Amino acid sequence: MNVSRLTGSLLFRIVVAIILGIALSAVMPEWLARVFVTVNGLFSNFLGFFIPVLIFALITPAISGLGRGAGKWLGVTTAVAYTSTVISGIVAYGVSQGVYPRLLAGDSTAQAADVEAGALKAYFTVEMTPPMEVLTALILAFVVGLAMTAVRSDTLYRAATELEAVVHKVISSFIVPLLPVYIFGMFLSMGMNGNLTQTLSVFSKVLVLAVVMTLLLLIVQFLLAGAYARRNPFTALRNMLPAYVTALGTSSSAATIPVTLEATKRNGVNPNVAGFTVPLCATIHLAGSMMKISLFAFAIMAMDDMPLTWTKALGFILFLGVTMIAAPGVPGGCLLYTS
Repeated sequence: MNVSRLTGSLLFRIVVAIILGIALSAVMPEWLARVFVTVNGLFSNFLGFFIPVLIFALITPAISGLGRGAGKWLGVTTAVAYTSTVISGIVAYGVSQGVYPRLLAGDSTAQAADVEAGALKAYFTVEMTPPMEVLTALILAFVVGLAMTAVRSDTLYRAATELEAVVHKVISSFIVPLLPVYIFGMFLSMGMNGNLTQTLSVFSKVLVLAVVMTLLLLIVQFLLAGAYARRNPFTALRNMLPAYVTALGTSSSAATIPVTLEATKRNGVNPNVAGFTVPLCATIHLAGSMMKISLFAFAIMAMDDMPLTWTKALGFILFLGVTMIAAPGVPGGCLLYTS
C-alpha cells in the first residue's frame, strides 16, 4: 500500500482528527480549546450559509442535464427516499420492542448528567445568514432546472454550470481541507465538556445497537443497489467510507455532501445523476438518521417506563421523516428539529 497516499487521504485525516480530539481533551488548556471552538463556530456558520447555495448550484444543472425526464426522476427519487426512511424507522421500532426489555432493564435517563453548564464558549461568533433556507434552495433548484429543460435556455445552462464550477472550487479548496480541523474541534469540545464520557456511560448500549443496526441497514441497501447495478456492493461501500466518517464527525448530512459527491463519482455513477441525487438525498433520504433517532427516542421511553404502541410509533416515524427534511444543513440538526 502506498503510505503517502494513505496519509494524504481524507479518511485518514478524519480518523486522526477524531483520535487527537478525544486524546487531547484530557490535557489541552481551556484557553486553547476555546480557539478551536471559535473556529468551529465560524466554520459551522459558514456551512449554514453555503449549504443552500451548494444545493442550488449542484441540483439545478443536474436536473437540466437529465433532460425532459427530470420531473419523473424527481418524483421517483423522492418516493424511494421517503419509503426507505420510513422502513428504517419501522425496523427500529421492531428491534426496540424485541431487545430493550432485556437490554435496558434497570436503566434510567436520570443517570445522564446535565453537562451544558460546563460547555466551552467561543471567543466570538459571526452570524452568517444564509441567502435562503435549505428547503427553499431545493424547490428553487427544481423549478429553475425543470424550466431550463422546458425552454432549452443555453445561456441559463452555461451560467448554472459556471456556478457549479465555482461551488466545486470552494468545496475542494476550502471546505474539504478544513473538515478534519472541524471534526477535531467537535470531539475536543465534547471531551472537555464531559458530553463524551457521561453520555456514553448511560447510552453506550443503545449506541452500540444503533451502530450495528446502521451498518446492517447500509449493507442491505448496498446489496440491493449492487444487485440492480451489477456491481460489487462491498467495493462501493468501501469507497463511501470517507463520507461516513465525515458524517460521524460533523453530525450533518448536508456538510458531508462534498465528500459524498466525490465518493459517488468514484463508484462510477454518472456525474449528472450524482449531482442530482447526492444533494437531494442528503436532505430527504435520512434512513440512517431515522434509525438512530428512533432507537434513542424509543430507548428513552423504555428507560422511563412510558408506553409505546405501534400506532404511536408509526405516527412518530411518519412525522419525523418529514420534519427532518429541513434539518441536515445544521450539525446535529435532525435531533434539534425533532426534539
